[in-house]
Amino acid sequence: MCADTPETAPEYKDTLNLPQTDFPMRAGLPKREPEWLAHWEKIGIYDRLREKAAATPGARAPFTLHDGPPYANGHLHIGHALNKILKDMVVRSQQMMGRDARYIPGWDCHGLPIEWKIEEQYRAKGKNKDEVDIVDFRQECRKFAEGWVDIQRGEFKRLGVTGKWENPYLTMDFRAERIIAEEFQKFLMTGTLYQGSKPVMWSPVEKTALAEAEIEYHDHKSHTIWVAFSPKNASGDLADARVVIWTTTPWTIPSNKAVAFNPSIAYGLYRVDATEGESWTKPGDLYLFADTLAPEALAKARVTEHTRVRDVTAAELGALTLAHPFAGMDGADGFWDYPVPMIDGDHVTDDAGTGFVHTAPSHGADDYDAFVKRGWIKEMTHNVGEESEFLDHVPFFAGLQVFDRKGKESKANPAVIDKLVEAGGIIARGRTEHSYPHSWRSKAPIIFRNTPQWFASIDRPVGDNQDTYGKTIRQRALTSIDELVTWTPQKGRNRLYSMIEARPDWVLSRQRAWGVPLTCFTKKGALPTDDDFLLRNEAVNARILEAFEAEGADAWYKDGAKQRFLDGIVNPDDWDKVDDILDVWFDSGSTHAFVLRDREDGSEDGLADLYLEGTDQHRGWFHSSMLQACGTMGRAPYRGVLTHGFTLDAKGNKMSKSLGNTVSPEDVTKQYGADILRLWVAQSDYTGDLRIGPEILKGVADSYRRVRNTMRYLLGALAHFEESDRTQAEDMPELEQWVLHRLAELDSRVRDGYAAYDFQGVAQALFNFCTLDLSAFYFDVRKDVLYCDGDSIERRSARTVLDLLFHRLTTWLAPVMVFTMEEVWLERFPGPESSLHLQDMPETPVSWLNPALAAKWTGIRQARRAVTAALEIERTNKVIGSSLEAAPEVFVEDAEALDALKSVPFADVCITSAITLTQGAPSKGAFQLPEADGIGVTFHMAPGDKCLRCWKILPDVGTHTHPGTCARCSAALD
Repeated sequence: MCADTPETAPEYKDTLNLPQTDFPMRAGLPKREPEWLAHWEKIGIYDRLREKAAATPGARAPFTLHDGPPYANGHLHIGHALNKILKDMVVRSQQMMGRDARYIPGWDCHGLPIEWKIEEQYRAKGKNKDEVDIVDFRQECRKFAEGWVDIQRGEFKRLGVTGKWENPYLTMDFRAERIIAEEFQKFLMTGTLYQGSKPVMWSPVEKTALAEAEIEYHDHKSHTIWVAFSPKNASGDLADARVVIWTTTPWTIPSNKAVAFNPSIAYGLYRVDATEGESWTKPGDLYLFADTLAPEALAKARVTEHTRVRDVTAAELGALTLAHPFAGMDGADGFWDYPVPMIDGDHVTDDAGTGFVHTAPSHGADDYDAFVKRGWIKEMTHNVGEESEFLDHVPFFAGLQVFDRKGKESKANPAVIDKLVEAGGIIARGRTEHSYPHSWRSKAPIIFRNTPQWFASIDRPVGDNQDTYGKTIRQRALTSIDELVTWTPQKGRNRLYSMIEARPDWVLSRQRAWGVPLTCFTKKGALPTDDDFLLRNEAVNARILEAFEAEGADAWYKDGAKQRFLDGIVNPDDWDKVDDILDVWFDSGSTHAFVLRDREDGSEDGLADLYLEGTDQHRGWFHSSMLQACGTMGRAPYRGVLTHGFTLDAKGNKMSKSLGNTVSPEDVTKQYGADILRLWVAQSDYTGDLRIGPEILKGVADSYRRVRNTMRYLLGALAHFEESDRTQAEDMPELEQWVLHRLAELDSRVRDGYAAYDFQGVAQALFNFCTLDLSAFYFDVRKDVLYCDGDSIERRSARTVLDLLFHRLTTWLAPVMVFTMEEVWLERFPGPESSLHLQDMPETPVSWLNPALAAKWTGIRQARRAVTAALEIERTNKVIGSSLEAAPEVFVEDAEALDALKSVPFADVCITSAITLTQGAPSKGAFQLPEADGIGVTFHMAPGDKCLRCWKILPDVGTHTHPGTCARCSAALD
């Protein structure tokens, strides 16, 4: 029988089992993603998952990721997107691995940024905030926050983040404010709370104390001065010598109370021998310096020649008493005529300056500690007010500010320097640029200022009998860090541990209006050190909490509040009401109490399985939550902490609107879709800083398209797949059993990766599998069987494997590509109540693992690469157009490797019409691939005619019932 010609052959295309799917190649995510969001909202996907868990009590272990509250102020930036997407991938992966994964989003609503915005609105209208009723002002702040919560909620949902969006937690909810107050009362009742007067970081612009978490460091150009103090009690050559200090804060000199030195530093007495024409020193002057710093300091004073006279001992220094540079000045009225002692201190170094440190205990932490250590607390000064102005009692400088209302340098520093020059107390001056603390809200520099504030002691025993992990907040926190918390990455442990190990007491009070007040009363006429200074009364506390539950914290500020809370319990006239508000970090640090502990959908034991935020939260939310919980329940509120880096532009630069290098989540979702943004997160190493930009996003989109094509292929090949088509693993050909082995390997890799929050590792493993194992190999090899076979065991096995692949790939990738995998699922399993996100990852039998088979197929694939590389040369030279035109001979030196190739349909594996396997060394001129050692390929054209149905070239084509077909195709047509 002769083969048909193209003119006479029947049309066999319609007899092939070609892929059938309406799944589009182009995703159209920006347009379609909102449709799936609406679908999830309609079916109540989050609540459905909770119902699923409730239906089988105890079957699904709970997993709670507690949301660190973003601030309700402004549109989302790319850092917000990174954070919320990471959280969503954690929650979804844990849910699909069989947990009851809960996520209650929340917002931080109190605090200065919102208050600042309302004040700006007032200023624009010519209104004065202080003239507005405080309750009315707070109501405006509340309304402002509510508006931004609604905006941000919509922006977060657009990213595909699942959670209890219709009932989030807000720190300004009445019940939340009640519980924050209740948590504060625990500090009050257990003796942890105290009022102290010590230097705190103070914002002159915002007129409030700031916590460490509210500080950021920027370069700042400061005055720098070298000031000489004369001794009052010295004899011999020290009688005429002066001790020189160096400082970058001249405005603190009026508050100087001591000069510190370090006994371990070598000091010397130096004589000036010659100077430049203009110098505040003269030949014969004697000065004391640390030896390593003397040359530089003298050079700054324009001394050209000097002599080191002798050593000066620590004992000599400790015996000195100095005079303040302003002592005895006309018009000072004796204000500075007090002795200035020399004190030793370990904080003094010889890295810079003079080796002597000007000590103003009201304006520096080390200075303050040095005075507390010596019991000199009464020496504290109160010379600087809340706007960084010198108070009226300070001679020469009253009313002068360090920084003005906009954070710019004002007149205080120049005035102090000029007065020092007049007093003969300065030997050199200059300017230096250095890292200086700024408020992260106003971006203005801060000062250290002594002011009465409320503190939580972290070293005072907490009187609550919860001593399992320590008696003090610090002990409990450090024990929690080491024994109770898992850190991802581990370096987060070291960072928080070192911070808490060295931190001072927690400043709880803020002198603002929008927040939860410190609900406490102080006794009139009593001192903070008196036992009855604070009112500790459970009945009063209960009355306050009842009011807050009904009216919110505004109840504290309404007319007659003191009488309302105290009448009938104690005499209101004996007590003063504290009107400071709590540090907002106390608010957010308390969220575990009103979310994890207080809500029905919180956590069974009041603890979170995971807190997840950026690395800046080691000094922020992780830190404040740790301190707050250790003060109220004796341990950390979390079992795990995950931290991520910051987002940078494509070149690694910090994003800035002024530089024009910001990337907006809204812009990305409009151009690419949220799944591309989510995939960027998954493919990035979040443990460091992450780069993003147009070219990076294009690369992510390319990766996305490859996976999308994989899923499209699966959908097409699985058209009309029925359960009756399924075959058992043991009946499958080796190639399918190899795929099952890979699935079993990947199941372990995916689950372990998700459990360790290694999203990059999971994404890389799955993408490599889709690209290298499936698209480039398995799909390529099995197209012929899928398209051309009849009801063969090979085709049924392949389709069974594709179904198993489908269920695993969709659920494995669902936590990352939430929209696309839902689209894939609904394409195959449509329905008004259907959703992939109601599914779990299928259990994968361990019996599928077959390392011996995997090793065998590694060798087979290596040999295949040698064949395909040899054929590619012939294709490039236009000898053949398709690999089916070839029938190569393959030489295999290793007998075992040859047996492996002969045990499988190697021609089908190589997609050739025929193949000859020969043992022995490759013949001369045979193609060899370096990585396929011992294998050579000789090219031959395939003999026979082309099957008009499967396109293989075989000798038997045209000899069967159906014209122009091979035996396999003719049988399939029958």
